Amino acid sequence: MNSKLRDSAPLLDAYLSYFETNRTAFTIPGHKQKASRLDDGLGAVVDSDTPLYGGLDAIKLTQGVLKKAEGLAAKLWGADYARFSTGGSTHANQAIILALGKPGQKIALTRTAHRSVLSALVLSGLEPIWLTPEIDAKTGVPMGIPVKELERVLDQKPIALLLTEPSYLGTLSEVEILIAKAHAHAIPVIVDAAWGAHFGFNSKLPQHALQMGADALITSVHKTLPGYSASALLLAQGTLLNLDRIEQSFETTHTTSPAGAPLASIDGCRALLQNRGDQLTANLVDLVNAFKDKVDKAFEMSVFLNASDFPTGRFDPAKVVLRANLLGVSGVDVENELEKNNIRVEMADQDTIVFLATLADRSEDFDEVAAKLIPILEKLRSKPRQTQTALSWSIVPKVGMSIRDAYFADTEFVSAANAVGRVSADLIAPYPPGVAVVAPGEVLTAQIVEGLATSKNAGVRIAYASDPTLKSYRVTKSE
Repeated sequence: MNSKLRDSAPLLDAYLSYFETNRTAFTIPGHKQKASRLDDGLGAVVDSDTPLYGGLDAIKLTQGVLKKAEGLAAKLWGADYARFSTGGSTHANQAIILALGKPGQKIALTRTAHRSVLSALVLSGLEPIWLTPEIDAKTGVPMGIPVKELERVLDQKPIALLLTEPSYLGTLSEVEILIAKAHAHAIPVIVDAAWGAHFGFNSKLPQHALQMGADALITSVHKTLPGYSASALLLAQGTLLNLDRIEQSFETTHTTSPAGAPLASIDGCRALLQNRGDQLTANLVDLVNAFKDKVDKAFEMSVFLNASDFPTGRFDPAKVVLRANLLGVSGVDVENELEKNNIRVEMADQDTIVFLATLADRSEDFDEVAAKLIPILEKLRSKPRQTQTALSWSIVPKVGMSIRDAYFADTEFVSAANAVGRVSADLIAPYPPGVAVVAPGEVLTAQIVEGLATSKNAGVRIAYASDPTLKSYRVTKSE
């Protein structure tokens, strides 16, 4: 297969080479790229699959293609260490958190962290010191963690600072200032940049976290880059972090049978950014701006979040977030109408719709969405509503016991009416974005119980609750 990236991407080349060579395999995977002999549908799904072991490389990994590819990624992002994950940012987050310290030690982290971070706390036994994001009064959007929040908790001696940058809605903290403050106390900074893999390759976009001085960067290659589903990248510096420990944790939590396609796609995306990142990311920003302008002109107002809504450098200009409340429409209703026109969005709640734009999009794609979106908004338009902060961004947790103790505690179900004041045994989150409204060990308040019910009734998916109807809640048993 002809590929301009092939010569500079060892894993991508290995994947393509595998399917250019006739082999008789008596190894895993069991489909042997021949499942179509048994069923065409099954074959269409699995016959393009090959593993790392005995696929991209020899079973004994004698060719070292993974190590070569990861070395190229480390060099491009300016890191001492890089690993490719086929388990998404979820795996990378859990691997690095397991490497940070010992059970009972504390880490400072943003409350808007992804659920994978909270799961990692259960696995590691580390205790969270929650940092509350600053909410922008005009837009109702979390703007990130202010420096004063980190200063507030320094006396609790956190062993690390975990940030989520950018947020799901595209905003950023004062990252460089936070990093400098943490480093002044020898605290390493880990950034979950799942939604920021495109950062750092063009001046129209923010720098990536390592360029801003962070000690580790985790990003999802399958979100804003054209990578295979569940492909992710972990990058780290060795000044304040123990790279050997990270390697041990990574291998402990990763599959021993990594699929080749996600690995090859990470390598291919790295080569794509290295060769054309400046051009492609600039083009993406231009397309997003043109799309926003086209929709805004239909309503003679800006209906999107924009960089101008926030301090300089604190918003991802490639993020497309429609503020449905400004037009008096329900974001969920708009999502339903778009789906009737075969257009899917990343997320919708009552006041917000997120359209995920990536390097793979072209002007024709944006034109199609605008042509369908504008009439829907015009049809549903009503009286503007006041900005409301979504439940995921507004909860200040009340801790009843450690997250790990709650996870392993004896539990029972109680009705929603009787749940207020009890300690939750579940992590419950609107999804997307997967940001916890309540975590194990936290007290269920009236705001949480009523807010989750309201969100569910508005058509938002509520994930991970043991009772998805929310008629009852799983709580820890009282002593």
